[in-house]
Amino acid sequence: MTDALTLAKAQEALQELGLNRCVDLLAPSAEWASENDATYIGFLVRLLESEIDERRTRRLQAKLRAAHFPYHKTLADFDFSFQPSIDERQIRELAHLSFVADGHNVVMLGPPGVGKTHLSVALGLEAIAQGLSVSFVTMQGLVSDLRRAHAENRLESRIKMYVKPKLLICDEVGYLPLDALDAANFFRLVSERYERGAMIITSNTGFANWGSVFGDPVLASALLDRILHHATTINIRGNSFRMKDKLRSGLAQSHVGVVAEQATE
Repeated sequence: MTDALTLAKAQEALQELGLNRCVDLLAPSAEWASENDATYIGFLVRLLESEIDERRTRRLQAKLRAAHFPYHKTLADFDFSFQPSIDERQIRELAHLSFVADGHNVVMLGPPGVGKTHLSVALGLEAIAQGLSVSFVTMQGLVSDLRRAHAENRLESRIKMYVKPKLLICDEVGYLPLDALDAANFFRLVSERYERGAMIITSNTGFANWGSVFGDPVLASALLDRILHHATTINIRGNSFRMKDKLRSGLAQSHVGVVAEQATE
């Protein structure tokens, strides 16, 4: 059998096994092995590692698409010097993701624009890099989705979809008050994830005002009991990043946002 026929036969076998990256790299890998006097094992390892790398990349891309992040921002992109109220060491510790493994929560409180969403996305990206499933949703998008599912008699399956990810990021809690149905649906979701799946929650509203947000102080108390039982609370006090350049150039007056209340367990 000629080298060309042998190569074609090997490519067909790899194709049948679903090793598509190996198919693409078989010929150049064989050439590399010949030029470098590689062993059969060395050639095989090189070929299979390329397949593993390709599959790892595809899985990562699939998880990124499934997460529905509003943008791609990492911890390296965050300007900690602009927000001195944030303990950078604490954020770096959270990036180790033990809170996700333990099914605990992170709550970020602070006025608009101080970096709550950026940090949440950055931690979500760290989780995906470690092979964990992540889902990002705004509070308004979440309750609208659950309300629709309730009307269509498929709330159960929709709740399960939000329970499934290892990390659920719920952004902008408290920006708009909720009606009784939306509040009840969110409470059920939090209850389903309690001690089973980690959450990152961002809010510009102090905990003392959650009774008004959820329209029921008793429900809000029960909700906070579950969220804060195993939680790290981060209070961010400072100016909006959207005003950073103007503030630094002296074109705008520094302003202090509403200070979120410190949570206690």
